[in-house]
Amino acid sequence: MEKTITVPSGYVRYLLQQVDKHGFNLSELLDELGIDPREVEMRTEFSAVKFGQLYQRIMWNAQDESFGMVSGGRVPNGTFRMMCHAIIHCTTLERAIYRCNSFYEICRGTKVKPLLVRKGRYAKISFAPVSTVPEEEVRELLQNEAPEVVRTGLSMWHHFISWLIGTRLDLKAAYFMSEQPEDAYHYETLFQSEIKFDQHDNAIVFPARYLDYPIVQNDETLRGFLQTAPYQLIVMVDNDQTLTSQVVALIGKDFSRELPGSEEVAFKLNMSVSTLRRRLSEEETSYQKIKDECRKKAAVNYMDSPQLSINDVAALMGFDEPSAFFRSFKKWTGMTPGEYRKSDSYGQKYSLGTN
Repeated sequence: MEKTITVPSGYVRYLLQQVDKHGFNLSELLDELGIDPREVEMRTEFSAVKFGQLYQRIMWNAQDESFGMVSGGRVPNGTFRMMCHAIIHCTTLERAIYRCNSFYEICRGTKVKPLLVRKGRYAKISFAPVSTVPEEEVRELLQNEAPEVVRTGLSMWHHFISWLIGTRLDLKAAYFMSEQPEDAYHYETLFQSEIKFDQHDNAIVFPARYLDYPIVQNDETLRGFLQTAPYQLIVMVDNDQTLTSQVVALIGKDFSRELPGSEEVAFKLNMSVSTLRRRLSEEETSYQKIKDECRKKAAVNYMDSPQLSINDVAALMGFDEPSAFFRSFKKWTGMTPGEYRKSDSYGQKYSLGTN
């Protein structure tokens, strides 16, 4: 049975602390999503799908897309969507990040924008003030910001960039201005790179060659990405550098839409269909096998969210008729959806990034 993708419960507890701090009704919020408070307190891991849904609801209730992230102000809902539309047709990652920088100069609420510096073999992305805000003000903001907020901000930029290019952005290092926390091992797991604390800046550093990578996403894949956001910005990005992992990234996590065919995937990877088939065969798989495995994994993850009915899951998986979903789920797992939710496998939690 597929393992449920999870995040540390500490992430959830911190987010809920912020909700309570801002005066929102915490009990009502958890009840709306069918989350038992004891599930957060007693478990060491929490479903990434449910965490994404929780985060999405909090941002909507707060009317602030920057909730729990570095911004210095309230960012209106819809801002991230418009930024994505502004950059999705950029030819390279470098152009996309520069356009992000320009977009943040004109959007309301934030005092902070991403800053890209390319120097020699490496490049760095850090936080910088928008032009109307004094540098000293943002520096003080970053120095006083909770370490969890900075970690979330850098992690989400890392994952967003990885999604744009269809493969994990392999980091050289991640730097933080804060002192080393007790849960420093979570930083290593999350960024999978050298981690340094007590630094003069908060930044991620990576090989500059990634900046020349093409943006492989398009309007269709963006639609699915936005439907499930911020889920893909939260979960661990796979460290796998194989062609299989790139194909998985291009398939995405929106299964309510028609998935791309092998011809479209091959085109985005700048290779012929025959080359795609040959290289996947060398990795002992095929495009159809990858697609089936992605659908199976998504179905199980959705099924592990009790607030979603089986019909809800069927719709999220793109099935017009629940009966068709029942047949497919049994083919994938050996159980019907109802049998799965009565089994010992239902709701099992595993470590961050497990696939």
